[in-house]
Amino acid sequence: MRASRFAPMPSPPSPQLPADSPAAKPGGLAGALPTLVRWPNLLIMLLCLALVRSCLLLPGQPLRVALLAPGFALLVLSSLLVAAAGYIINDYYDVKIDAINRPDRLVVGPVVRRRVAMLAHLLLSGLGVLLAAWLSPLLGLVTLGAALLLWGYSARFKRLALVGNLSIAALTAALVLLPELQLNTGHAAVWPYALAAFLLTVVREIVKDVEDMHGDAQHGCRTLPLVWGVARSKWVAGLFLASLALLAAAATAQQLAGQRWALGLWLLLFVLLPIAQLSRLLIRADRRKHFRHLSAWCKGIMLAGVLSMLLANY
Repeated sequence: MRASRFAPMPSPPSPQLPADSPAAKPGGLAGALPTLVRWPNLLIMLLCLALVRSCLLLPGQPLRVALLAPGFALLVLSSLLVAAAGYIINDYYDVKIDAINRPDRLVVGPVVRRRVAMLAHLLLSGLGVLLAAWLSPLLGLVTLGAALLLWGYSARFKRLALVGNLSIAALTAALVLLPELQLNTGHAAVWPYALAAFLLTVVREIVKDVEDMHGDAQHGCRTLPLVWGVARSKWVAGLFLASLALLAAAATAQQLAGQRWALGLWLLLFVLLPIAQLSRLLIRADRRKHFRHLSAWCKGIMLAGVLSMLLANY
């Protein structure tokens, strides 16, 4: 992989909010809340939970039975509440860093007061954990662990090389496994999806660390690209990406060998080939805009993997 062309940045002046940012708009509080809780990510989480339950765990059940069960609705609500709280506490701790890396998305401080953000985090996390505990002690413990890990990630772990990356990846894999923990069906199909989510999330988190390294450096973070450099960080991301490619290739070959053409071709065209393209782009990346592009590719592959569940029993 080519050496990085990233150069140290001088300390930037105090950022000015763009005219189209949530904080700059009149009555921006209501408009900023969806940005604060990352509503597109919450929708993908909702889709993932729904497809795991209906397509992998309960494929023979009518959708209204699989998806409209009260227990599952509470599980989804609990997961989304804790995730939203995690986004809020992340913004709470990253006000100064985001002012450099993402000034157009800065919400906590200019729009939402920090103490209000902290209170919202505590309320959402607490309600999410209580709902999960009401469903079962195991789900309550898992959700409590997720909430604490999100707090630890925002306050400390994300500033440490690989620790924050692995933390978020573990939480992503746990989300895929939640419906199985609730039903306890012993269905093996969910585990490859959880592993794939883990590997791809590690890649994306490393890519994001490279993208954000200038702001992180200003505030004493010790992320992987700041400790090992961009070139070595690309190699680490490449190892996880290669593991994901092997997993996807094995799954594709298994589906095609079993003449499950729909899922096999989907994995080939929309997962395996994009992973190959992502690998090529990773090797060539040496600008911040390149890593922003890589992050978008990771999101697209993640969505394609989630949608492949629709074809799991076709």
